[in-house]
Amino acid sequence: MEKRKLVFATNNKHKLEEIRAILGSEMDILSLDDIHCHEDIPETADTLEGNAQIKAQFVYDHYHLDCFADDTGLEVEVLNGAPGVFSARYAGGEGHDSEANMKKLLSEMQDKTNRKARFRTVIAFIEQGEIHLFEGIVKGCITEGKHGDSGFGYDPVFRPEGFSETFAEMGNEAKNKISHRANAVKKLCEYLSK
Repeated sequence: MEKRKLVFATNNKHKLEEIRAILGSEMDILSLDDIHCHEDIPETADTLEGNAQIKAQFVYDHYHLDCFADDTGLEVEVLNGAPGVFSARYAGGEGHDSEANMKKLLSEMQDKTNRKARFRTVIAFIEQGEIHLFEGIVKGCITEGKHGDSGFGYDPVFRPEGFSETFAEMGNEAKNKISHRANAVKKLCEYLSK
């Protein structure tokens, strides 16, 4: 039986690897590159839900393929949920400068005793034109400094609840079992297997 093909609307190689590691045995996950979509899809919404829907809708409207997109934010309690929807562009500039983003976050957290934070992923899945949303959350805290070198983004400064290591210290396999993205993807899988 041929595996079901789904487009994951991302150009982020780390996210793609992570999703393929979680879903790989059950589905054939295509990237934007695989479908020759080279447009830069603007993330102009002020919510994670909005951005995920914009990306998925763009692919569906232009390529007529069932697809899903995600948006993820790190929400820090004492910073009123910042960086949130601006997590990738937190330090300014074009975004995805993880080092600059972590540096800014750690400096803003310098004198804070409340270090509670959570990662939240929202997946927008479009199937035959219908949108379904799935959310995954993992709670934890922001560490005092960077620890570990696997993962990406804020992984070296985020320690999930109930663990002694940051996401970057635990390695991708362990992270993929408990992460916010894994939780959202599990909900997507449950829906797909119905």
